[in-house]
Amino acid sequence: MKTLRLGRSSLIASRLAYGCWRLAGSEGQPPEPTSATGIRAVLAAADAGFTLFDLADIYGGGRCEEIFGEALRAAPGLRERVLIASKCGIRRAGEPAGAPVRYDFSAEHIVNSVDGSLRRLGTEFLDVLMLHRPDYLMNPHEVAGAFVQLRDAGKVREFGVSNFRVSQVTALQRICPLPLVVNQVEISLLQLAALEDGTLDQCLAEQITPMAWSPLAGGLLASHVHGLLPGQRSYDPARVIEMLDRLAGQLGTSRESLALAWLLRHPAGIQPVVGSVNPEHIRRAAADFSLSHADWYHLVTAARSTPLP
Repeated sequence: MKTLRLGRSSLIASRLAYGCWRLAGSEGQPPEPTSATGIRAVLAAADAGFTLFDLADIYGGGRCEEIFGEALRAAPGLRERVLIASKCGIRRAGEPAGAPVRYDFSAEHIVNSVDGSLRRLGTEFLDVLMLHRPDYLMNPHEVAGAFVQLRDAGKVREFGVSNFRVSQVTALQRICPLPLVVNQVEISLLQLAALEDGTLDQCLAEQITPMAWSPLAGGLLASHVHGLLPGQRSYDPARVIEMLDRLAGQLGTSRESLALAWLLRHPAGIQPVVGSVNPEHIRRAAADFSLSHADWYHLVTAARSTPLP
């Protein structure tokens, strides 16, 4: 698999990242009875060439990090070959008792969250720490202090954000002495906001790697999916899927390879985060395919609700 540099860091990662949020079972569903499925998925992704694995402290209530730690122990030497990214900042309802779901970028919570992630993963450091969703009460000075503390303690190598608006990235980076190397946002042929709201422009200008979560629109754009998935009924993917299937037939590739190639074609260096736990689907996503300028616009035209002006 091809590689890319994360932002202005020295970290070199696979062109695609592997998303670990399903390792303990699908969100909203009971967790897997054992960790075997999750471990198999991690090892299949590593065998397919994925070197960046994306986690978060809340995925599976922390269980996904534990399963990834089990995979590391099952494959001696794997830790030295991969980059581990995790996220913090979302607090569930009832933490503490009576509290609502909220976002917390206090220095204490950031540092404690990292300690918890390291304990569950069984590793001494994270390669990348991201703030998961913007805290309306974010104090950039306090966040910067937590980042420096974690970097100086050897617990985190690089830092980034997730789901941040352009203005929020600017506000934090203006104060933080450490470069923000990634901004993980939703981007796919069914979610084009990053093309229009300045996110990708900022990533280009500031050398921030945009990581695309849900690059296949929750699986809707994958070849093995037919019809709408539960919870995705607000999407109307028919035009996009029709164009993907037409081009896939002409070019001799799969629907998901084209959908990922559409992201990879952007000069900002988008890193799609692929999250299947099916080893066959993982290997299929890792297939390398390049998309022409004209075909890129065929797809974006199909994805827009109105023609290009």
